[in-house]
Amino acid sequence: MELTAVGKRYGRGGRWILRDVQLAVGPGELVRIAGANGSGKSTLLRLAAGIERPSTGRVVRPGTAAYVPERFPPALPFDAASYLLRVGRVHGLSAAAARRSSGEWLDRFGIADRAGTPLSRLSKGTCQKVAVAQALIAEARVLLLDEAWTGLDPQARAVLDDAAAERAAAGGTVLFVDHDPARLAGRTSAAYRVGPDGGLRPAEESTAVDRGGPVMEIEVDVPDDAPLPERLPGAPVPTPLGGTAVRLTVPAAYSDALLRGLLVSRPALRVLAVRRREEER
Repeated sequence: MELTAVGKRYGRGGRWILRDVQLAVGPGELVRIAGANGSGKSTLLRLAAGIERPSTGRVVRPGTAAYVPERFPPALPFDAASYLLRVGRVHGLSAAAARRSSGEWLDRFGIADRAGTPLSRLSKGTCQKVAVAQALIAEARVLLLDEAWTGLDPQARAVLDDAAAERAAAGGTVLFVDHDPARLAGRTSAAYRVGPDGGLRPAEESTAVDRGGPVMEIEVDVPDDAPLPERLPGAPVPTPLGGTAVRLTVPAAYSDALLRGLLVSRPALRVLAVRRREEER
């Protein structure tokens, strides 16, 4: 995805919210967009999604985009399952595929029992889970998350963390905004900050992974024609075992996300063994 000389203002005489933004994000990248409140982060994501048009410059997307807004309108006249089905169909899924994917994400977020509940009767947190699910069901090439973690419980936040990393690991392009500076630390590929002048500049991003506590070892078969994906969750340490087998050592907190990243990579890598490191038992 590329933004070239992009500027945005509302009205001919309005102030420039974004100005001369240059951004290129490739497949498999997971990128944070930071900045002060009101700096234009949400505007940048809406431009990237195609929801708004730039005042200057151009936006080129490599395919379909899915977007989670900062605020989800719960007054839509659907229940959760019907809404997700409609969104899936808009994204080009068959009815059967849309139902299957919707069910999987409702279950993953722990709200499968509320699939038939009207959106207007769902709690704010549950509505937010539906808002996130609608962006995930079709596996769009570009995923844009605007404060999507706000209102989610800790378990759902972890699910979304993993989902964002999985989308990137599968070759998607992911941009996100979040108020927590530690969000997806160690998993991002880059970070940018919107400045007070509306420009976008590289920002320092913490990529440190907490390596304290228990450690997991995951052995995988890595044939020559399917190398390890870059920027795997938890920044695992690889150790060749002979032949095409490789042991990946990773903090236990990242092991589930790493396994998903390996399994959704293209082509998927075969996991040979998963064990807790001997000295940690």
